[in-house]
Parts: sequence; C-alpha cells; structure tokens
Amino acid sequence: MKIIRRRNLLRYCATLFLISKHIHFGDNKSCFLSLVILFLSIFADESNTIYDMKQVSKITLCLFCVAMVLTGCRDKVRSKADTANHQSAVSQSMKRISKVEKQGDMHRYDVADKQRITDFIPKGYKLFEKISGDLNKDGLEDCVLIIKATRKDGFVKNSFDKVVDRNRRGIIILFTEKDGYKLVSKNYNCFSSENEDGGNYFSPELWVEERKGNLYLRYCHGRYGYWEYCFRYQNSDFMLIGYEVSHDRGPVVLFKTSINFLTGIVYDDENINADKYDADSDDDSEIDEVFKRTVVKLKKKPLMKLSEIEDFDELRFE
Repeated sequence: MKIIRRRNLLRYCATLFLISKHIHFGDNKSCFLSLVILFLSIFADESNTIYDMKQVSKITLCLFCVAMVLTGCRDKVRSKADTANHQSAVSQSMKRISKVEKQGDMHRYDVADKQRITDFIPKGYKLFEKISGDLNKDGLEDCVLIIKATRKDGFVKNSFDKVVDRNRRGIIILFTEKDGYKLVSKNYNCFSSENEDGGNYFSPELWVEERKGNLYLRYCHGRYGYWEYCFRYQNSDFMLIGYEVSHDRGPVVLFKTSINFLTGIVYDDENINADKYDADSDDDSEIDEVFKRTVVKLKKKPLMKLSEIEDFDELRFE
C-alpha cells in the first residue's frame, strides 16, 4: 500500500487554509464546498497513487477535527466581540439618558443627545433654573432657561454687611423639534437678582411656569401679595397679553388689578372693607372681602415682546 504523495499533502494543506478562512469569516457555504473538494481529492488520484483506506480515514478524521476546532475558536471570538459591543451600547445608552432629566419619552433623550440646553447659555452666564412645558401646543415639552450673570463686580455687601450676589438674571426659551432645540426668544438681563433688598420683607421670588400653553412670570412677595405677567407665543416671539397684581395683607386682598392687553380692558377690584383691617393684627377673619370693580379702557398699543423688555421692575401700564 502506498502513502499519499507530498504534492498531494501540499494541496490538502492549501485547501485546509482556505477552509479556515471561510470558517473565520462565517462563510458556511464556501466552507462546506471546500470540505467536499478536499474529501474528493483524497480519493481522486486517477494516475498512480493507490490509497491506504486506513490512512485516508485518519487524514479525513484529522481534517474534520481541525475544522471543528477552528469553528469553536471563531464562535468564541465572536461571542467576546458581541459581548463587548453590547456592553458598549449599554454604556452609551446610559450616558445619553443621564444627560437629561427623566421626564418624558425616549424622543427627548434623542433630542438632548443632538443638542444640549447649555449650548444656548452665553459666556458669562450660568443656568439658574430650568422649566419645562409645551409652549407652542405641538405636544412636545419645551424649555425655559433662567440664566444668571457671573460678573465679579455683581457681588456686593448688603445692608447687613454680608456679601451677596446681585448679578441680574435673564431668560432663554427653546422649542423642542425633531432634530434638537430651536431658540425662540431671549433676554439676558430683564430680571433683578434674587438677592435684591426687599425692604421690610424678603425680596420678591420669581416663579416661572407654563399654563395652558402660555408662559407665566410671577413675582411672589409673601404676605404682601404678588404680580404676574402672561405671555403667549405669536409672531415669532412671546407677547405680553396679560398682567395681574394683588396687594394683600396676609390672607386678605386689599386691591387687585387685572389687564387684558388683547382687549385693552383693565379691571380694578377694590376691597371696600380695606379700611376696617387692623394693620397691627393678624386676625381679620371676621371681616368680609367686598370688592368694587372699576373698568378702564387702555389706549391701543402694540403688544410688548418678551425679548425687548429691559427691566420688569420698571414696567408701568397706563
């Protein structure tokens, strides 16, 4: 019985190399075809070689084992790669979610990935407060940013000889869109500092909120009342459409004014029992609030734009 020739061994090794490549790249069809060709070539010596069947069986078995080992190595490498890719994807997803507040669906996360709200804050300012709400009635949560200047000369001593931050504040409004945020309105210095002198009381506190698609800026002054501005988005900006002020003494309303700038109507409600309240007493529960209303018509003027108001503390309506 003759053994396999050297040149045949070289041919088998070359075929085995191709099989290993097919296995590595996951080409199952080519791998199977190459195995068939290799197996047939062992039996297909048409000229002079007579094969020892035991030798052939041994070679076939060895080649089969080698193919199985290579397949196992490939699967192990792929498994590690798949695990690494999965962990990387999870890590990137967690980073994306951590960028924004957890207050909505995944659409907001995608938007926040493409564009951060801090990109709209100018140099020399910091984020003071963020408020969310649908301000253009498209079903998406928009952003209202209250920003604050960081000037060093804005830090001064108050009447108690304490250093306070008197830097002014501003507002930036962003609409949420498919590909990111759109800047709609901005006013960097329209609000006074939260550390302003409040006189005999604390300084007024600024509240910002969305109600029924409108933007409300409300100054709360504790037991002394509040004043509030209502803005609506139209003509590519936020227009002042309403104003309300209430002069209180504790829970009792002394005088209240409401203005509708769309109609030009002013409602003045005066409590006719106001002179019966004792300014030094906190117990006026037995005195009824009775209001006398006066209606005044304002001269027609263009609506004020939020972006053009220089200082809310100086606004006056006549």
